[in-house]
Amino acid sequence: MKKLLFYLFAILTNISDAQVETTGSFLKNVQKNYAYNYILSKPIDQNNAKPLLIFLHGSGEKGNDLEKVKVHGPLKYMKNNTLDAYVLVPQCPENQYWESDALYFLIKKIIQEEKIDTNRIYLTGLSMGAWGAWNLAYAHPELFAALVPIAGFVDRIPLIEGCKIANIPIRMYHGLLDNVVDVQYSVNIYKKLKDCNKDIQLQIFDDAFHDSWTRVYDNPEIYKWLMSKRKL
Repeated sequence: MKKLLFYLFAILTNISDAQVETTGSFLKNVQKNYAYNYILSKPIDQNNAKPLLIFLHGSGEKGNDLEKVKVHGPLKYMKNNTLDAYVLVPQCPENQYWESDALYFLIKKIIQEEKIDTNRIYLTGLSMGAWGAWNLAYAHPELFAALVPIAGFVDRIPLIEGCKIANIPIRMYHGLLDNVVDVQYSVNIYKKLKDCNKDIQLQIFDDAFHDSWTRVYDNPEIYKWLMSKRKL
């Protein structure tokens, strides 16, 4: 009798200790607000639809002082030159990074408000801005007619999705001596894209450190190349 009670106790104990499998579902709407100040440089002649060039700055120009975004890139070039295009330069707030959907909605706002040739929208950025440009191009490849990332980190998603931007002409630049963002990031994404993108080039400057962008943005040739491209 004692043995029987012992076995019954053991069986009941094992049943009570067994794991129970359940199922369920979870839904939570998580929102985050993004606010970008920006400069929009407008062409002299605004009667006809004109191209739109978007420039994303690096981490050193974050904040709420728009004068910072004039230090590098197209706005610096335009101090002594003109571009027959709209040039949009948003500023990333401190303690944030570029967010693709927020940038997309900003670009759509400009398209709605100005006479933009939507077949000639160009995207470029340096360092953190190149990282943001890669991510934005992969998030909305249908939007851009050309892409110029300079000295940028490349996330895992672009490397995985690869040829999603096969139809976007690309000019990449990086410094061989870059000690902030390893040149291998540009090499890897270039290798990923070169078999499917027929209009892509990577130029590595042997003598450049992280600043491989000044010589690119100060040269009118990059703007001529950009403005020659139309969305396929």
